[in-house]
Amino acid sequence: MATLKIRKGDTVKVIAGRDKGKTGRVLEVEKEKGRLLVEGVQMVKRHTKANPAKQVKGGIAEKEATIHVSNVMVVTGDGKASRVGYKIEGEGASAKKVRVARKTGEVLATKS
Repeated sequence: MATLKIRKGDTVKVIAGRDKGKTGRVLEVEKEKGRLLVEGVQMVKRHTKANPAKQVKGGIAEKEATIHVSNVMVVTGDGKASRVGYKIEGEGASAKKVRVARKTGEVLATKS
C-alpha cells in the first residue's frame, strides 16, 4: 500500500459513513490495512466476560473501531477539512520535506 498522509496525533474529520461530520484525534494507524483508530469515532459495543485473574469486570464495553483512511480528512488550524500534500522547505542539505494542507498551504504539525 502507498504511504499514508495521515499520522498518529493528527486531528481528522470524518467525511463519509455513519459518523460523518465528527472530528477526533488519530490514536493509531494501521498502515498495512489503510485504517485508523480515531478518538470518539466508530464506537462499537463489546460484550466482555468477567475475569478475576486479569481484574476484568464483565459487561458491555464501548470502544472505538477502525475507520478507513479514505473516509477522513485532516483538519487545519481554522477547523476546515483539507487534503494533505508535501512541500520541500529550504535548500541543499538543509532541505526538509514537510506536510502541508492543500486548501490553506499551512504546514501541518510534525512529530516532536
